[in-house]
Amino acid sequence: MDILYLMILCSVSLAAIFLVVFIVNAKKGQFEDDESPAVRILFDSDEVKEDESNGNKTDDEEKGEDKKIEEKSE
Repeated sequence: MDILYLMILCSVSLAAIFLVVFIVNAKKGQFEDDESPAVRILFDSDEVKEDESNGNKTDDEEKGEDKKIEEKSE
């Protein structure tokens, strides 16, 4: 019978911990945006690929820019 009291105490404590974690995250705004993940799959992946290709520079381009900066400083 003592183990039953211990199990009830453990389960209530665990539930209280989860409730506190949920309330803290809800106040921080963790659950505010619940629509965009559902429609994100509908966006074209071409737009994402174009953004990635424009943002990433090759090593040659970076070296070229470094040379330009050095030439301007001289």
